Amino acid sequence: MRIVSWNVNGLRAIAGKGFLEWVGEDDPDILCLQETKAHKEQLAPELRNLEGYQSYFAESERKGYSGVALYTKEEPLEVDDSLGPERFDREGRTIVARYPDFVLFDVYFPNGKQSEERLQYKMEFYEELLDRVRTMREAGESIMICGDVNTAHREIDLARPKDNEKVSGFLPQERAWIDDLLDAGFVDTFRLFHEDGENYTYWSYITRARRRNVGWRLDYVIVSDDLTDRVADAFILSDVMGSDHCPVGVELKD
Repeated sequence: MRIVSWNVNGLRAIAGKGFLEWVGEDDPDILCLQETKAHKEQLAPELRNLEGYQSYFAESERKGYSGVALYTKEEPLEVDDSLGPERFDREGRTIVARYPDFVLFDVYFPNGKQSEERLQYKMEFYEELLDRVRTMREAGESIMICGDVNTAHREIDLARPKDNEKVSGFLPQERAWIDDLLDAGFVDTFRLFHEDGENYTYWSYITRARRRNVGWRLDYVIVSDDLTDRVADAFILSDVMGSDHCPVGVELKD
């Protein structure tokens, strides 16, 4: 099973940049999208009902902001677009899909750079999700979290760690949350196969950073440790253009 996750920075925008052609070529079994920036009724029919897939959307109350989408060949047993508290759900940041052998979280985590208030919101969102997946793990659920976490975990995960020590996305408390998640019995799948640096998933448009590979690894596929043996590969598709992020993903053994 091939599972791919991508912050598309606008689903309508990327549709004009070869998105459908890319989906046909990559042919993922499950495709998680973040920062779709669209309500379902704003999407062209071919995006609302992607051929060969069941389609699900979580929408922000504010149009043109946030949003996640899930395209899946296998119809989930159930799908929910609620993390819990209404202050999080109104931004359309989460889709939770239950499959026979795992629960998938497609998540667009908040960005904390705008203000202290947004950083606090981000940390509260982090804690809410961590509490939920911990409870599910204690109940014996297998879990996969795909999405733009909006934090680089270690110095190896961004090009200029010293310059960004006081910037949201690399703050000690944000990085510590990823530690807490991994300590709760989860695994960063990419690091199962790749321990080298210069593997990034986001590059700023403003500084034309992609051509210089001055980037951040903000996008992850994280699994509960009971799924580790099923992960045959984890990858970053850095040559796929169209967004300031690139797709990431895993191959799961049956």
